[in-house]
Amino acid sequence: MPVSERRAERKREILDATRALFDERGVRDAQIEDIARAVGINRAIIYRHFSGKEELFAETLVGYLDELAKTLQTSDDETLEPVARLEHLVVVFLDFGSTYPAFVDCAQTLLRRRGDELMEEVSERVMFDLGRAMAACLNHVVDVLEAGVKAGEFHVRDPNLLANIFYTQALGVMNLTTLQLSVREQNPGLPAVDAVPFDEVKTYLQHAAVAMARAEPSR
Repeated sequence: MPVSERRAERKREILDATRALFDERGVRDAQIEDIARAVGINRAIIYRHFSGKEELFAETLVGYLDELAKTLQTSDDETLEPVARLEHLVVVFLDFGSTYPAFVDCAQTLLRRRGDELMEEVSERVMFDLGRAMAACLNHVVDVLEAGVKAGEFHVRDPNLLANIFYTQALGVMNLTTLQLSVREQNPGLPAVDAVPFDEVKTYLQHAAVAMARAEPSR
């Protein structure tokens, strides 16, 4: 087998092992040593294929996003009205995040970094792959927003920007569903906690997405 093919195969093994550990243990509990052990290599070899942990996370996120893009594509029903399509995609995204909480952790880990810092730590090729994968997911939402604008249902000046806002907003909401606790004041100065019903969270986010798409942005 040529060196380039062996290198590509080893890189795929590392990414597969990373994804498996992320899904099993979560991002925080998956260590580089664990990934190397799962592949049967020394951790130093991982750094021959990835510039660092951030790049490994970014490439693993690409895999999640590719899977999410396929899920959104197969779930979208273009025969529905734009509002119903948007509400459905919100549920599909939240269900995907609930099924793969490591996807949410991985995405949020990268979102916490400043763009210029991330560009320094992740190669241009990986950043390109990450951007391509994100765009593939967001384009499904953009298509729905544009259809809504054409139908007069939505008033969106920049569908791409709003799709990005939806993405980060939904990731943030997934924090609440992972925590599974909401806080309220039971009596003055005395906090109380309640369980978080996932179906109710979905409904709120559906309503929020539709309201944002229908709002006429001020110029």
